[in-house]
Amino acid sequence: MKTKLSKKFWSALVIFSLIGQVAWVVENMYFNVFIYKMFNASADNISLMVALSAVSATVTTLLIGALSDKMGKRKLFICAGYIAWGISILAFSLLRIDFLKKLFPYASATALGISLTIILDCLMTFFGSSANDAAFNAWLTDSTDTTNRGSAEGVNAMMPLVAILVVFGSFMFFDLEQAKSWTTIFLIIGFTVLLIGILGIFLIQDTGVKQEENNSYFKNIVYGFRPKVVKENKLLYFLLIAFAVFGISIQIFMPYLIIYYEKTLEMSNYVLIMAPAIIVASIVTFFYGKVYDKFKFNKSIIFPICSLIMGYVLLYFFKNTAFVFIGSLLMMSGYLSGMAVFGAVIRDYTPVNKAGMFQGLRIVGQVLIPGIIGPFIGSAVLKNAEKIVNSDGTKSFLPNANIFLAALVVAVVLSVILVLVGFALKKSKKD
Repeated sequence: MKTKLSKKFWSALVIFSLIGQVAWVVENMYFNVFIYKMFNASADNISLMVALSAVSATVTTLLIGALSDKMGKRKLFICAGYIAWGISILAFSLLRIDFLKKLFPYASATALGISLTIILDCLMTFFGSSANDAAFNAWLTDSTDTTNRGSAEGVNAMMPLVAILVVFGSFMFFDLEQAKSWTTIFLIIGFTVLLIGILGIFLIQDTGVKQEENNSYFKNIVYGFRPKVVKENKLLYFLLIAFAVFGISIQIFMPYLIIYYEKTLEMSNYVLIMAPAIIVASIVTFFYGKVYDKFKFNKSIIFPICSLIMGYVLLYFFKNTAFVFIGSLLMMSGYLSGMAVFGAVIRDYTPVNKAGMFQGLRIVGQVLIPGIIGPFIGSAVLKNAEKIVNSDGTKSFLPNANIFLAALVVAVVLSVILVLVGFALKKSKKD
């Protein structure tokens, strides 16, 4: 019998997941645009920023996830983390060429801007991962069970696309070539995240984490990496490997996606073109969580991978608006529905009362490995990309469609891995 979730749970899930994803969308999709437009960053600069952010997210989630298990208080980390997260986003409003030239007249403002953006990105990631990746995701696992987890994960996985829609729609009113526009954006998002952290004090209910006697915090940090734990949870680790390869495919192109639309394809109205695709993909993802609840992993993963591959093929071979729209719709539907399926199955195979300890392990598969390998492949693919001369005489690179070809190759490798994972799940008789 399906366990009914409260209205308060659904409210907390929607609000915190959405606002958290809005902040992550700005970081994952628009920090690259910000550092590209404001400081003429190269593909290597962007790759480095994504990789260091991935390392920060992983280390943070390992430390804070285990600590939240030790203390048994997810709410404290969620609320305090969101408040600090909002403050760190506000700090980005100070990263402007004119400010930097006044404060550091003898330094290169562009080089300094790139360095400070990367440093602040890591700091912001620390607070964001503490609140969202470690505490919020552990709370979501604690608050659901195998009868309702797919439905909850469907809503959770839908939020990145809803956040993209919110961000894309909001950014239509800003000229992203102007520093003052970015200042306003960071102020709005920073204060919003901060206020949501305060709201959580009244909205979130701790489910309570059963404490084990003599559980050591430092042992909890490395818990998921112990050979004994790996042996006892082989299927979970197989799934995490597949999830990591899935993430690598996404991270090859994602850091450059907006730049590709706007600069390479010269789609100045890319927001209007992408908005319908995002809405449709959001609806698909919302309902797809229910597909997992009914059919479990082996059957429910087929559509996301096929959709992702078809999207890559269209985005690689075609440049006209209609095919870019269809390709983007398929790619995003596959990406987000795949996130929902992977998210649900990993929660299902996470040991009871160990959710916080395993959040760090999940981030290794979801963020660290993809965040380092994916952008590295993307940067290598774009090594000889076409350059354009900016109005101030500086040069910027133009991402090309080869990023989708590289992502396609990885997706094909993933398909082979998923066949092996499928056999393992069938053998266990749990799928």
